[in-house]
Amino acid sequence: MMRAHPVLVVEDDELIRDSLVEYLDEQGYQAVGAVDGVDALDKLRRGGPLPCVIVLDLMMPNMDGRAFRQEQLRDAQLASIPVVVLSAYRDVAKNAADLAVEHFLAKPLKLASLLELVQRHCPA
Repeated sequence: MMRAHPVLVVEDDELIRDSLVEYLDEQGYQAVGAVDGVDALDKLRRGGPLPCVIVLDLMMPNMDGRAFRQEQLRDAQLASIPVVVLSAYRDVAKNAADLAVEHFLAKPLKLASLLELVQRHCPA
């Protein structure tokens, strides 16, 4: 039996984070949640399999998505992991471009759009 692809969901809103993790689990992924950038970096650096994609909120306390992405890009082992930005910012496209990410989704989120992007980076 094949193991599910790991996906990291970095979102400070517990309801959104838990919902996304549950949804991705139901779609056959091994989703893990992180409450902010610090928690996400800790989980990534702990060892174990790296995620095939990171779903990243931009507005979070402690370490926001922008600071997380800067740290991710500084770490050679983590820099190549693709990121899908989630944001309630009005100009999410500009914010995503500034962070050198290919994909972005505006909140409120369409789950089908998220799944399509996750599938693109985590083929069956």
